[in-house]
Amino acid sequence: MKKAALYIRVSTVDQHPQNQIHELRQFASQRGLQIVQEYVDHGFCGARARRPELVRMMEDARRHRFDVLMVWSIDRLARSTKHLLQTLDELSGFGIQFLSQREAIDTEGPLGRAIIIIVSAMAELERCVIIERVRAGMRRAKLEGRRIGRAPLDIDKEQVVRDRRSGMSLTAVARKHSVSRASICRVLKQFGTAEPYAVIDQKGVSAAAASG
Repeated sequence: MKKAALYIRVSTVDQHPQNQIHELRQFASQRGLQIVQEYVDHGFCGARARRPELVRMMEDARRHRFDVLMVWSIDRLARSTKHLLQTLDELSGFGIQFLSQREAIDTEGPLGRAIIIIVSAMAELERCVIIERVRAGMRRAKLEGRRIGRAPLDIDKEQVVRDRRSGMSLTAVARKHSVSRASICRVLKQFGTAEPYAVIDQKGVSAAAASG
């Protein structure tokens, strides 16, 4: 019985890999494969060529710890055609068979590599089209006068600096001006006063203010 490894990836920490894992386990059972390892990159974009579990999987492939690599879809392994083909070349060099469940791709077959090139190229094209659509939408929004990104803080920034210099804690300043602590830090940084007043002694008075 051939030894199989599963590679699973989800792009954000809010997504769950269990669906991919469940389907791949069933797929392996149907193929009569024994799963010896599961590699899960949780919260990693496919455009990133170096991912912790992907690196570990390739190291184990180099050590011949499994015979078959299984993925739910080829875009789980790589988003770009170049990266995908480089990875598959390495796996082929190690004698590792590659299976993709969704695209029904098996590199053991004579047409497997040709199909992979076509499918991965189409996936990369689709990704580029989506990116260009997003950029076009942002350009249109700017032309129409709509704001893109974080709105500017509508607070008295000089008063924020004075409050912080008086010895108020970041939390107290943020509560007074009804904004987050991070917003207060950004204001202080703009005025070049973030560092001197960042350290507060036990009495709640800043070191810089006390020394003045």
